[in-house]
Amino acid sequence: MLLRSLMFPALCLLAVPFITLLLVTPWHHFALAYGDARAVWISLSLSLFSLPLIVILGTPVSLWLANTRSSWRVGIEIGLLVPLLTPPLAMGILLVAAYGPYGTLGEIIARLGVNLTNTPAAFILAQLYAALPFYVLMARNAFEAVPTAVTEVAETLGANPWQLFWRLTLPLARRGLLNSLSLAWARALGEFGIVMIFCYFPQGIPVKLYVNLQNGGVEAVYTLLWILLLTSLPLPLWCFYRSRWP
Repeated sequence: MLLRSLMFPALCLLAVPFITLLLVTPWHHFALAYGDARAVWISLSLSLFSLPLIVILGTPVSLWLANTRSSWRVGIEIGLLVPLLTPPLAMGILLVAAYGPYGTLGEIIARLGVNLTNTPAAFILAQLYAALPFYVLMARNAFEAVPTAVTEVAETLGANPWQLFWRLTLPLARRGLLNSLSLAWARALGEFGIVMIFCYFPQGIPVKLYVNLQNGGVEAVYTLLWILLLTSLPLPLWCFYRSRWP
């Protein structure tokens, strides 16, 4: 009973903003503002493009971290934590310094006719920097949860590394990997700071929310805010629900 009473303040604190949103949303004129539909399309389409890249780039790293005993492991984990812990606005400035037209790599890339600021490619790159470290570290935990005894038995029976991964490791780690993927999705779709600095155009949902807030006040953002919540939250919530059941 005491524990339940101690839980109540924290739960109420977390619930207040969402209950307030239900109450203050102007349902009688619930409509998108000018440019909102394009922002939704940009965020969803480019996030669906960046998510496979996160999986392709991040899965080998997370699998290696879960299985290695190398002394390099701590250094690589620190290397993942640095962009994860860097404030988003600072990370955006770093990307401009590195990939901008006058940046170290950006100048070289610009000579090839590729612009990595204020383009769809820049939007995807910003999402990668926002979500990739989350995915790698969480996927590592999922792979670490696979019993080593099971894989060792499979190896003694003649399974090669690809068979171990596709038929054993991946199925056993699927719940943790789904959670990793879903949180990476929410992180990429909702990223504001890095995208704001590195890729103001094309405007996705978070940046358009900021523009609407500046132009029309808080009442101008509720419709787009609902769309952001309804697109970013269902997948993580469903994955969490599925992970709680056999």
